[in-house]
Amino acid sequence: MKKGLLLSVAATAVMFAGGDIVPVEPAAPATSDFWGQIGVRYDANDVDFGSLTPANSDFGDEENNGFSTAIVLGVEKQLGAGFGFGAEVAGWTDFGLDIADRVAVDNELAAIAGDQTSAEVSQAYLTYSFGNTAFKMGRQALPKAVSPWAWSDRSVGVIDISYDAIVAVNTDIANTTLVGAWVANAANIDDTIHLGDDNNGIFMLALINKSLENTTLSMSAYYFPKDNLIPSTTGPEDIWSVWAAAETNYDTFHFGLQGAYVDGDFNGMDTTYGIAGKIGSSWGDFSAEGVVAYINDGDYSLKTAGTGAGTSGFWGNSFGGFFTNGDTVGDDQTIVRVDMAYNVFGGKLFGGLGYVDYGDTFAFDNGFGGRIGYKFTVAGVNANVEYRYADYSGQAGVPDLTKQRVRVEAYYKF
Repeated sequence: MKKGLLLSVAATAVMFAGGDIVPVEPAAPATSDFWGQIGVRYDANDVDFGSLTPANSDFGDEENNGFSTAIVLGVEKQLGAGFGFGAEVAGWTDFGLDIADRVAVDNELAAIAGDQTSAEVSQAYLTYSFGNTAFKMGRQALPKAVSPWAWSDRSVGVIDISYDAIVAVNTDIANTTLVGAWVANAANIDDTIHLGDDNNGIFMLALINKSLENTTLSMSAYYFPKDNLIPSTTGPEDIWSVWAAAETNYDTFHFGLQGAYVDGDFNGMDTTYGIAGKIGSSWGDFSAEGVVAYINDGDYSLKTAGTGAGTSGFWGNSFGGFFTNGDTVGDDQTIVRVDMAYNVFGGKLFGGLGYVDYGDTFAFDNGFGGRIGYKFTVAGVNANVEYRYADYSGQAGVPDLTKQRVRVEAYYKF
């Protein structure tokens, strides 16, 4: 490992010490200070929303298809005396092909058309480390392991949301990782969301502990002074939230329990809380996991410290990964989800089913979704083909909503 990558270990990878959390891709290879990825994704979508014709589309309709080819290049260097820097750039295009009107690198975040050829500086940060303490300052990807309400995922290799933040990590306490962060902005392609009135940002504290054998305990607390994302007649108000989880392994089984809580000073808005439990196991080439969860009828979302923006690490996302980044709206929900995978023919066959029952105040009575797909590698290229389905039963005059998607994608990392 080159010295430059030691900064990644100190300032980023150490943040994953709390469990078997896979870092967001692409991760820098251990033999190089440089990394990159070339990817392509095509989504063909079908939407049936009753008589609401503008919302409907069929397979093959360009306005409902997403397509992007993307290249990501990153570098990280040690400058000396504990200082270093990192940067990552990304670009994407459809090469003028007349097959889609949406950008696949943004299709999970917004159902809108976008610029088919564009680029961004997705990361640009400075690092400093001494002893068991490390700092990372600037635009960066945040890991879900310690930041479940402000974290970064990737579409076609491009970071969905980068954060302008200052992150401090300390591992002086045995088997414990402490993280503190101030997050000022959330950046997604051409949009930068300033978090908080007058750029107050979000303050976060996190703890991950592995003192108990085969067990990971984690907690994250957020304070969002003067949130400006939730519309309110009284103006920006404070939000605070707590996220905790316990996960353990026994023989071939793993178990987990997770809780989330959001409250704030907004008039007329009620506290939201969610609880989720999971159990999974593996038998040779087969693995499975089940999740049962409940979210009360509070008014805050379980996304990005209660604002409803971005992504969520709540296990009870009934269709999370099917069509959206999670159905964690502030409404009464009972959720069941099962995911399975089987290694076969040198690849992985995977699938999942999810069901959610909503409260009386939501537009839908319940929803059912599922997906099936196959991942494989050919000549160093990682490929994925899958089909997704979701059906929501409307209530109070709302028509039923059915969504389908066929996704084909391939990636080459270097």
